[in-house]
Amino acid sequence: MIKCHLSRLLGERKMHILKLKKSSGVSYTTLLNLYHEKTSRIDYNTIDQICRVLQCQVGDLFEYVETKDKGKEIKPRTIRMRSHKTAR
Repeated sequence: MIKCHLSRLLGERKMHILKLKKSSGVSYTTLLNLYHEKTSRIDYNTIDQICRVLQCQVGDLFEYVETKDKGKEIKPRTIRMRSHKTAR
């Protein structure tokens, strides 16, 4: 799992998300989702803009953390389709 340390980095710098938004050009929604670790993907340009403003490295912003459930099997979902009756 990838952990995002944006909240910690902003706290250390006493910076608000809104100021980072204005300085970086990254959308408020994107920054808020990163702050609360609700993001599943991110654009390289977004990482670049955040690191530029915060003057940090990618490794300061993100960290790989091994998950406990790595051997868990994911079962496929079954989708049932309705049959359509032919009009006579």
